[in-house]
Amino acid sequence: MKKKEFKSESKRLLDLMINSIYTNKDIFLRELISNSSDALDKLYYRSLTDKKVKVNKDKLAINLSFNENDRTITISDNGCGMTKEELESNLGTIAKSGTLQFKENMSKDEKIDIIGQFGVGFYSAFMVSKKIVVNSKSFDSDEAYSWESEGADGYTITPSDKKDYGTDITLFLKDDTENEDYSKYLNEYELKGLIKKYSDYISFPIKMEVTHHHLKDEEKHEYEDHKEIETINSMVPLWKKNSKDVEDSEYENFYMDKFSDYDKPLKVITSNVEGLCTYKSILFIPSHAPSDYYSQEYEKGLSLYTNGVLIMDKCADLLPDYFSFVKGVVDTEDLSLNISREMLQESHSLKLIAKNIESKIRKELETMMKEDKETYNSFFKTFGVQLKYGVYNNYGADKDKLKDLVMFYSSKHERLISLKEYVDEMKDGQDKIYYASGSSITKIDSMPQVEQVKDKDYDILYLTDYVDEFCITAISEYEGKKFANVENGDLDLETEEEKEETKKDNESYSDLLKDMASEIKDVSEVKFTNKLKKHPVCLTSKGDVSIEMQKVFDAMPNDLGIKAETILEINAKHPIADKIKELYKNDKDEFAKYTKILYSEARIIAGLPIDNPTEISNLICDCLSK
Repeated sequence: MKKKEFKSESKRLLDLMINSIYTNKDIFLRELISNSSDALDKLYYRSLTDKKVKVNKDKLAINLSFNENDRTITISDNGCGMTKEELESNLGTIAKSGTLQFKENMSKDEKIDIIGQFGVGFYSAFMVSKKIVVNSKSFDSDEAYSWESEGADGYTITPSDKKDYGTDITLFLKDDTENEDYSKYLNEYELKGLIKKYSDYISFPIKMEVTHHHLKDEEKHEYEDHKEIETINSMVPLWKKNSKDVEDSEYENFYMDKFSDYDKPLKVITSNVEGLCTYKSILFIPSHAPSDYYSQEYEKGLSLYTNGVLIMDKCADLLPDYFSFVKGVVDTEDLSLNISREMLQESHSLKLIAKNIESKIRKELETMMKEDKETYNSFFKTFGVQLKYGVYNNYGADKDKLKDLVMFYSSKHERLISLKEYVDEMKDGQDKIYYASGSSITKIDSMPQVEQVKDKDYDILYLTDYVDEFCITAISEYEGKKFANVENGDLDLETEEEKEETKKDNESYSDLLKDMASEIKDVSEVKFTNKLKKHPVCLTSKGDVSIEMQKVFDAMPNDLGIKAETILEINAKHPIADKIKELYKNDKDEFAKYTKILYSEARIIAGLPIDNPTEISNLICDCLSK
């Protein structure tokens, strides 16, 4: 029989569809199983609306078999089947789907899940097949027909001797090549794995003959194979069950199995949303970060299903970066099975779902912080850095969503607290939220600048993560209270008497201080201060870049040239101040040595490197030996 040509752009369109829309060859089985599921759905729907159609739903099924010798895979169903005209229309025209037309003909009040909407899915089978034969008999006809094609060159339709209604699709696999192993699809375990991965939640049983190894002779350790038909898919998605009917252990086992984790999740979040967007979801907050979480190899995203069929294993568009640790599944009927990645990114429905999911996660975390602080502390110690990153990323665009979720170590409470907790406990007359940055709590606690703030009985937030100060800077203020870095040279905590005394000292010794600054050069100013108690010197900063920020910039691979504007402050009441004044008056050479040593000491206290350690060591030894 002469071949008929495809009605839509023939080879070019078919090649474009195979090579561009589908990059993962494994999904061919998902597409064909989904087509079979659609055919079963249609027949079952007719049985509900047409008394003449008698169908027992329990007998509706999809059967899968393979033949290694013939290199074939067959997917069979006892669904509605197709007439000759339907074979011509549905399979002869790429991107035409009988499912879509069937769905459009349904009334708005009639609900039944139909997976496929565009007729391109069937053609994904050509990615692995050199020939496809579709043998089908319509429920409404006594005649059966066979559709056969070897690709874009065309197809033939001939009468068939098929006895029962339904459809059998037989794939003749391509020969293996150096780069492609098509024979793997002739493996029982491979096919079972693909069904479990992509079609586990199809609502009809997917049956396949599987091999079981039985012990034949225990003494001889002999085994024999026994084959039997098994249902491979679970059929009922966990997320489609009423959450009240699901045990915690079911969620835990589902999470550990699907996401290959050896620990139970810290939190399970379920949703069943109807309205502007319709979806069901189960989200999990892990109890620990994956080993690759902070690496470039880590991929965020939720498993995206449409009516129980996996369309994307990790849909990154469903999660903002600051919630990238969340695992889970989302099942919606608002998306088509065959939607491309490009179309997904522009999908209004997907954006609505993502917005809802983001809001749900945030509210659940806020509730956890208020009602289960111990669990939240555990969560925050693992993923808090990611939330802080989210605060300052994109120029702080999401800071208002996340500022109530971040926590910092409190000098008073000696534990993590929220910004709200800090503000609620502020002293009368306190108008700033004080913080200090450093590599550890111990180092921050010993900073000279911390002493003055503690002396006023103010709480201090200790920032020990590299991202902390950037996070604080992005938030800028909380409930009208601005943040103040204790390293800042202008904290304004001195009394009027102390300010006046310091002012006189600095004015009286202005030449000395200018010469010290000239000797050091790296600082913008040297001054006497009364804010230090027992410490001789410290480095403070002014402007937008703090000393701790400079450390972060210095650690980056590319030198950005961003430096903090630093001030060397000398304790006016420490003996070293008197020594400096004496040397300035009587021995300028020694004065210069002491200036370099004091500046190096201040850099060491601040955690900054010394550019000339050998010179400073020699100067210290020289001063000590006198």
